[in-house]
Amino acid sequence: MTPRRRAMLMSLAALLPSPGGAMAQGGARGGGQGGDQGGDQDAAAPPVEGFPDRPLQMIVPYVAGGAVDMLGRLLAEQVQPALGQPVQVENRGGLGGNLGAEAVVRAPKDGYRLLLGSATILAANRFLYRRSMGFDPLKDLAPVTRVATGTVVLVVRADRSWKSFADLLAAAKAAPGKITMGSSGTGTVSHLTLAALAKATGADITHVPYRGGALAIRDLLVGNVDMMFDVAPAILPHLRSGEFRALAVGSAKRVVGVPELRDVPSMEELLPGSGIDAQAWYAVLTTTGTPQDRIDRLFAAFTGLVRSEAFRDRLVPEGLTPVWDDSPSAFAAYLQTQAEYWRRLVEASGATLD
Repeated sequence: MTPRRRAMLMSLAALLPSPGGAMAQGGARGGGQGGDQGGDQDAAAPPVEGFPDRPLQMIVPYVAGGAVDMLGRLLAEQVQPALGQPVQVENRGGLGGNLGAEAVVRAPKDGYRLLLGSATILAANRFLYRRSMGFDPLKDLAPVTRVATGTVVLVVRADRSWKSFADLLAAAKAAPGKITMGSSGTGTVSHLTLAALAKATGADITHVPYRGGALAIRDLLVGNVDMMFDVAPAILPHLRSGEFRALAVGSAKRVVGVPELRDVPSMEELLPGSGIDAQAWYAVLTTTGTPQDRIDRLFAAFTGLVRSEAFRDRLVPEGLTPVWDDSPSAFAAYLQTQAEYWRRLVEASGATLD
């Protein structure tokens, strides 16, 4: 384990309550983006005879070491007391998360294999991989609940001359194509936010995709790219160290719960009327055809964790907000509403991955 990955793990470990921590109602009532959330259901997981009676597996469909990987490992660790069985994490990266998701699609219909999905996999990829996507996330995955949401942050190295978003935009317009932006990959929320930004401003910024945000951050640190959007948990350590300067958040509203971001302007402030509101959200799903009582047990266990005040109090300072749905069917309805939004973003980017 590298020192940077160890530091990130230690930072995210502080986000979650101890295994014996409270499962009290709290969490994200009104704090997430879109869909129904913050229901009044009992947080205690209802007993299901014989389930689970062995360890479960959570597929994280990205390479190890990133923010999603760390969130998945910590969720798996912390939900164990509610389920009474370990949850083992396996990374299966590739094809924008499709390889890992398909491993859950093809799993036995018994609820023992889980997916930590993202907005990209569940809503955007069908428009990026129109011909080669081997499954339909709306039909082939059984929704359990969302667990967290957060925005992306636009950063440059702290030693660059750009002190504000206006400075960067002026430089990009003065030298079309010269400024480069690293992203965690083609079609990711960081890339799609850049595409929306370019459409709204007319700026010509060269996109440089990487195989994961960690690689893009590394190249930004050494000056191989000029800027990047990435999720807040990945960016915050470098803001706190003084290596990066934040020029904007990708959401329509400011991120007021994070000291390092509360004074950073939002997209609605910088580009009024642009409609840019970049939100990365994460959710738990399993295989379609899993018995409903098992899905309900998983739902109660994960929402019990996510709804705790301790979880919220520790997650928000890291740029993520706990979020949950009223029921698995409410999450399914939310997924349906996301299709048009992500289709527009993908079309604006011009990206295709077939």
